[in-house]
Amino acid sequence: MKILYVITRSEIGGAQAVVLAYLRSLRDRVDLALATGEEGFLADEARALGVSVFVVPELVPEISPRLDGRAVRALYRIIRAYKPDLVHAHSSKAGLLGRLASSLARIPSVFTAHGFAFTENAGALRRIMAILSESVATKLGNAVIAVSDYDGDLAVRCHVLARNEVHVIHNGIADVSFRATPAAEPQVNIAMVARFATPKAHDCLLRALNGLQGNFKLWLIGDGPNMEAARAQSVELGLGRRVIFMGARCDVPELLGKAHVFVLASNYEGLPISILEAMRAGLPVVATDVGGVRECVRDQVTGFLVPRADVGGLRTRLFDLISSPALRERMGHAGRKLYEAEFTESVMIEKSMEVYEAVLTAAKPRTTWQQQLARDEHREELPAFNGVSPHSHSIKTLPLS
Repeated sequence: MKILYVITRSEIGGAQAVVLAYLRSLRDRVDLALATGEEGFLADEARALGVSVFVVPELVPEISPRLDGRAVRALYRIIRAYKPDLVHAHSSKAGLLGRLASSLARIPSVFTAHGFAFTENAGALRRIMAILSESVATKLGNAVIAVSDYDGDLAVRCHVLARNEVHVIHNGIADVSFRATPAAEPQVNIAMVARFATPKAHDCLLRALNGLQGNFKLWLIGDGPNMEAARAQSVELGLGRRVIFMGARCDVPELLGKAHVFVLASNYEGLPISILEAMRAGLPVVATDVGGVRECVRDQVTGFLVPRADVGGLRTRLFDLISSPALRERMGHAGRKLYEAEFTESVMIEKSMEVYEAVLTAAKPRTTWQQQLARDEHREELPAFNGVSPHSHSIKTLPLS
C-alpha cells in the first residue's frame, strides 16, 4: 500500500503531531509520502523517518483563489507521479484541496477533520462558508474521520454528512517515559501548551490568574501571532514573574514531567493533543468545555471542565488544584489510566487502517484504472522534479508551469 499524507502547515501543532504519529507507526508497513505547504517541524521529522516530502508553497491556510488553483494543480501532479493507493488529508484547507486533486486523479481519499471549521462557536458567516465548502468536499472524497464524537455529531446536525459517512477515531499519541509528580510542593507549576492564535484563549487564562492565590507559576509553551499581545496583557495585569513565556519547544514531554497542573483555555476545539500529552504525563487538567474536550477530560475525575470564557470558573478550579496536593495526585492518576485505555497511538492507527481497507476495497475499480495508467505510461520511471527523483527522501518543490 502507498499513502500520501497532505497537510497545510508544518509547524509544531496538534494536527501535525497526529500526522507524524501516522508516519512513525506505518513507515515499516506501507510506502509513505508527505505533501505540505512549508518547511518546518513536520517536514524535518518526516525526512528523519525516511519519508519522501513534497513541499507545495502554494498550499496556504488562507483562502486565495489564485494560489488555491495552483496548489490543486501541484497536488494533482504529485499524485500522478507518486501514484498512491490512497490520499489522507488533514486540516480544513488541505482537506478541500487534497480531496479535489485526488478526485481529479481518480485516487481514493480520506479526510481527517481536526475540528470542523463550522463549529458552533465560530462566527455566522464563517460557519455558512465552512458548511458549504465541506458539503462539496465530502462528495469528492471517500471517507471522513472526525477526532471526536462532538465533531461527528456536529457534521450530522449540519447536514454535511450522514451518520454512516463519518468515522469517529479519537486522537492517540505514543507513550513516553516522562511522568509528573503532581502532588509535589511547595511551588505549583501550571502548564499550557498551545499556539498564541485562534482558537486558544490565553487572554481568558491571564485574567483568571489575576487575583488567584497560592504559590504558583504559569508556563506558556508555544509561539504565534498573539504572543506579544499576551506578554503586554501579563504586564498590564501585574502578573510579573508568575508567567513565563517559554516559546515553541521540542521538549514538551520533559516539561510536562516537571509540571503539576495542566490548563487549556480555548474558544473551540476538536480533541486537543496537548490534553492527551498532559494525561499521559499524569497531570490533572483544567480545560474549557468546548468541542471534544469532555471526551478526554472527565469532569471531577481526571480534572475540571469550565464553560467557555468563564474567567471566574477557571480561577476557582485552578485554586482547587493549587491548594490540594492530594486532589492533584488523584486526578492525575485517573487521567493517566484513561490515556492508557483510550488514547494511545496504536488504537488510533489500527482504527484508521480499518477505514483505509474499507475505502480501498470499495474503490477497486480505481485500482484497475491505476494499472491502466501504468501501462499507458509504458512503465517508465517517475520523472524527476527540479532534478530530484520523487523516490528520494529530500524535499521536492514542483514546477507549476
